[in-house]
Amino acid sequence: MQEKILVLDFGGQYNQLIARRVREHHVYGEIKPYNKISPQQIAREGYRGIILTGGPNSVYEPDAPRCDAALFDLGIPVLGICYGAQLMAYLTGGEIKSAKHASEYGKTALSVRSGPLFAGVPRESVCWMSHTDYIAAVPPGFSVAATTDNCPCAAMADESRRLYGVQFHPEVAHTEYGMTVLHNFIIGICGCRGLWTMEDFITRSVAKYRRELGGKKVLLALSGGVDSSVAAALLARAIGRDLTCVFVDHGLLRKGEGDFVEQTFRDRFGVNFIRVNAQQRFLEKLAGVTEPERKRKIIGEEFIRVFEAEAKKLGRVQVLAQGTIYPDVVESGRGDSATIKSHHNVGGLPAVMDFEQIAEPLADLFKDEVRQVGAQLGLPRALVYRQPFPGPGLAVRVIGEITREKLDLLREADAIFREETEAAGDLPSQYFAVLTDLRSVGVKGDARTYGYTVALRAVTTDDFMTATWTRLPYEVLERASSRITNELGQVTRVVYDITSKPPATVEWE
Repeated sequence: MQEKILVLDFGGQYNQLIARRVREHHVYGEIKPYNKISPQQIAREGYRGIILTGGPNSVYEPDAPRCDAALFDLGIPVLGICYGAQLMAYLTGGEIKSAKHASEYGKTALSVRSGPLFAGVPRESVCWMSHTDYIAAVPPGFSVAATTDNCPCAAMADESRRLYGVQFHPEVAHTEYGMTVLHNFIIGICGCRGLWTMEDFITRSVAKYRRELGGKKVLLALSGGVDSSVAAALLARAIGRDLTCVFVDHGLLRKGEGDFVEQTFRDRFGVNFIRVNAQQRFLEKLAGVTEPERKRKIIGEEFIRVFEAEAKKLGRVQVLAQGTIYPDVVESGRGDSATIKSHHNVGGLPAVMDFEQIAEPLADLFKDEVRQVGAQLGLPRALVYRQPFPGPGLAVRVIGEITREKLDLLREADAIFREETEAAGDLPSQYFAVLTDLRSVGVKGDARTYGYTVALRAVTTDDFMTATWTRLPYEVLERASSRITNELGQVTRVVYDITSKPPATVEWE
């Protein structure tokens, strides 16, 4: 049986990151909403351990999300993180309080005591805190395992039942020994051996889709980006010529992108490939629309309608396949998690479609895992490590109303910035230009101008759930700014976005 750790989701925004950290130990981390799986189901599924995630609520509120207390009597090791630790304490007889003096946000000095959860962790280290409520009294059978200056119980443990709670966030990079704590829980306490790999994922996925989709006609929504390209390669291995890749050129692509996608897949991979020119159709639907969520939903629905039309031309196509990945799902809202933004292929899907089935072979993977799968499938490095690009394309990088003029302007500005960034080497994880809706006064040729402001954005990340703004050399920014303002007469100002994620997202809309 596959080794699995259940990540029980209570609505925090780092929940996908917890699952990713589990997978870094080559153990499959599976996320389930707290109210969608019972203790009996958990026992039947054979999970080796359970992690209770953080969340925005207070456990003592009447409508706070809570799991069944029977969870702690299954004999399965449990680790509660932040809200999860408070909930564990609350449901097993401890006391939770809210007090301003106990609030902690950011890097905090942590003092730990002995115990298997903290094996290899120095007595004094730094952790990442984000809480107002705290465990005022540990439940019967528990002991305090760590403290901070303001938190009397930064960690607790009931060794006999293998129940553990930490007030801090071990999953974030800011916690110095967070990975050690997670390793101790996953490998040491839960007894996992770390057998899950991308090779294993490919083998299982090919078998799964060969079994489920065999004999069916499948249309893959191919954007040409990393995710849909890897999904295409994976499904091609499973079902071969029953797969048709449809590339919708919606007019929201980067400079030269449509031709690159067509040449790559038609000429190099030889798959069933159809390019649909739908630029005018999308522009008409987006005319006058300024609200970001409406843009995404309009684009999501139009994609489906184009795919439906193409499917009818092909005959009976039962399945729509997409390159949806885990961050798409979590940011579009799942369970009690907050909706950050609707992705065109998740929250933007219309309620009624002509397809009988949706196949999303990468929906459980993070971006770095998707790249690993692509490399294992033999896709060229230039494609596997290609610059990420959102499904709605430049529509979410043009702030305000979308017009052909704005798109053309942004395409050129973006191409200049990418060219200058790539020439410098040591590339960020993602880098692009945004055409803001802000106009400002400038001077060109001794004459007054009044033009657009272009924002440049570059981030460094390994999971795209969190990201740090990239410290690009001033010389790169200077060259990009000079070229954009000189070569594009409608731009009078260039700014650089120095906001990390969170609080911002990678994209502006």
